[in-house]
Amino acid sequence: QVQLVESGGGLVQPGGSLRLSCAASGFTLDYYAIGWFRQAPGKEREGVSCSRSSDRSTYYADSVKGRFTLSRDNAKNTMYLQMNNLKPEDTAVYYCAAGAAGSSCVEADFGSWGQGTQVTVSS
Repeated sequence: QVQLVESGGGLVQPGGSLRLSCAASGFTLDYYAIGWFRQAPGKEREGVSCSRSSDRSTYYADSVKGRFTLSRDNAKNTMYLQMNNLKPEDTAVYYCAAGAAGSSCVEADFGSWGQGTQVTVSS
């Protein structure tokens, strides 16, 4: 059974940090493109960061460049999103996803999704 399980969301003050984790089971994450998406209230889901399995190239949305880092630990079959210098506009439900090896960072290219974890940035 293919499954992605997220953890690590929560409430943090502006300027703080959080690390989201996404553990995969039922398949080997190393062979797939991975990504993190987010959806804020009243907005469409958007790609935050994605990495292809083919060349390990990594995409970051302009809004998170220099603050967020996507990584994967193949030994643990887990992906991470390290989020630093968080801003109120980062508040959203964050979803991890896995897709075909050459996926671009768009929803349609990812077939497996986590359940979502809430990140709230507020003082």
